[in-house]
Amino acid sequence: MTKRLFVSVDLDGLADAVAAVQNRFDGVSGLRLTDPEQAHVTLKFLGDTDPDRVADIVSALETAVEDSGVNPFEAEFGGLGIFPSLSYISVVWSGVHDGQGDAELTALHEAIEDRTVAMGFDPEDREFTPHATIARMDHAGGKETVQHVVESDDPDMGRLRVAEIRLKESELGPDGPTYRTVDSVSL
Repeated sequence: MTKRLFVSVDLDGLADAVAAVQNRFDGVSGLRLTDPEQAHVTLKFLGDTDPDRVADIVSALETAVEDSGVNPFEAEFGGLGIFPSLSYISVVWSGVHDGQGDAELTALHEAIEDRTVAMGFDPEDREFTPHATIARMDHAGGKETVQHVVESDDPDMGRLRVAEIRLKESELGPDGPTYRTVDSVSL
């Protein structure tokens, strides 16, 4: 049985701040909030993966961290954005407010992308934007409210010390996904 895997930086300790940002969207029609306790930046989505490959993936992640040259760093999270566009909203997210955090997360993503694509995983088809998904739009009922909040608010979620990346398993359930850490790699 395959596991649905991804590589992330978890926003440990920022759940209350994520929830406070989500409160701006409380009761908006068509918007489904994510679990603030599970907030993370996805560095690479691997998808359905044979569990026998986990050890090789962890080894590739260790090499990718070395290749990236990234050491533990501080990142400032905040702001709001949407994918794919203001006129068609699928995802509402909060990003990285500082240049260093953005650069370090991008360097990690690029090194992980190189190593995992070399292992046969699909390459990303979009430009990498470090972000944590805070809500998903199921229908456009509250689209104007979401547009207004995203255009007018610039919330601060706080600083986070990033010292590791995690290989996570996503289990889809009726109440949304549940994430479990499979392994972690220190920076």
